[in-house]
Amino acid sequence: MTTPKIAQKAPYPVDVEAGKSYFWCACGQSANQPFCDGSHKDTGINPHKYTAEESKKVFFCGCKASENKPLCDGSHSKL
Repeated sequence: MTTPKIAQKAPYPVDVEAGKSYFWCACGQSANQPFCDGSHKDTGINPHKYTAEESKKVFFCGCKASENKPLCDGSHSKL
């Protein structure tokens, strides 16, 4: 698998905590979207680590096509 599965054509809003790391699912197969649950094994696609610089709401990409991974850049509107 070299093309990720589209989990949803919208971002996932998540309240993140400053200093905490999050592992964003890049393959689209995780049952725990937008986060990795290990489903990427044997896909050749690895999760992206995101460390929050401050506590706030961020929007993780759901379509897996963002150029600003792991955050949404609006790419889902072109799918």
